[in-house]
Amino acid sequence: MQIVLIGLNHRTAPLELREQVAFSNEDVERATAELRDRCAMEETVVLSTCNRSELYGVRHEAEKSADGLEGFFADFHGLSRAQLNGCLYHRADLDAVRHLFRVAAGLDSMLLGEAEILGQVREAYRRASDAGSTGPVLNRLFQGAVEVGRRVRAETELGARPMSAASAGIKLAERVFGDLSSHSALVLGSGEIAEQAVEQFRQRKIKHLWIASRKLEHARSLAARVEAQTIPWDEFPGMLDRPDILVASVAAEQPVVSCEMLSHAMTDRKKGSMLLLDLGVPRNIDPAAADLYNFYLYDLDALTEIVEQNRQAREQEIPRAEAIIDAQISKFEAWRAGRSAVDLVDDLRSRLDSRRRRILEAHAAAFAHLGPEVRDDIDRLTAQLVEEMLKEPADRLRHARTWRERVQHMETLRGLFGLDSEDEQ
Repeated sequence: MQIVLIGLNHRTAPLELREQVAFSNEDVERATAELRDRCAMEETVVLSTCNRSELYGVRHEAEKSADGLEGFFADFHGLSRAQLNGCLYHRADLDAVRHLFRVAAGLDSMLLGEAEILGQVREAYRRASDAGSTGPVLNRLFQGAVEVGRRVRAETELGARPMSAASAGIKLAERVFGDLSSHSALVLGSGEIAEQAVEQFRQRKIKHLWIASRKLEHARSLAARVEAQTIPWDEFPGMLDRPDILVASVAAEQPVVSCEMLSHAMTDRKKGSMLLLDLGVPRNIDPAAADLYNFYLYDLDALTEIVEQNRQAREQEIPRAEAIIDAQISKFEAWRAGRSAVDLVDDLRSRLDSRRRRILEAHAAAFAHLGPEVRDDIDRLTAQLVEEMLKEPADRLRHARTWRERVQHMETLRGLFGLDSEDEQ
């Protein structure tokens, strides 16, 4: 079996393309079914965040072409392959394992060590597991990824000073306005990123904070924790003249804040500029708002400077995080080698038993004069001989000192007995 990965992220694709290939919750369910049917995936997990869209799968090694996955990725989102040219990356087996572990650790994020990615990896796995699209390999892989993320946050400074897209945006707001305790903010949304933004505002003792969400009960629950006010979703456009900072993090296919809304807000506004922080993918605020007078719009790709400063402060922690990843990769490969060793012995047993039966059938005439009990004894004894022949190789595989030694033994057995060939010799 082969672990495969195809995807794109903030390093390989601009925001305009990333928002086109984001997977909604409904998309994930449909993609899982289509991957199984079209690409022969036996296990699948879809990981889609604001900065990445990735498909993880397990399939037979004979299916090694990436063309099928590229075609699926393009067709699913209604794009041509030319539009994705140079943006997609492919990983297989150990490279795919290492990539996922680095993602969970926050090492592959735009914001080094970002806080929310571990929860997003965990949620993607939970959804796949609940849908029945995972199996033993991806179960073990994603459980290992969650363990890596937890350890990195507990054992390195990447976890001691977590950085998220929301916190980076609020730091930007502090650069613009200085002390936020005399300012006001409106947060659109009540999900994880919106919750982080609200918490960042609370820590800075912002003077006024409003929350609007399509999920009113979620907004009320969040507001109660931080002593903010909630407003009905359909009333937020009429509130846009009041905040100094607007944070948008809403699951929506089209922008929920238009230039027209903002123009009306500025007409009624009694004070100066407004900072717009669009943390949604697809984007929540019309990009043309960047051209409006007195509005300063920043989306995820516009946080480059803060990202770089964050990286410089944390990059000394990368070797410690990589050591944790290496240890977890060794554990995963040891498990996989052990699982493969059992499968290999079963394949070898089946191959030898098939040949044993073929030989007995070829010489059946020579045994015809023997009684049925004797023929049964011959069958039993030859079957026992096969098991005796398997005992020592199985023990050597089981007690190999390292997983690398086990893999070497397995490759030797495959080559000597022709187990890579589907034809019986």
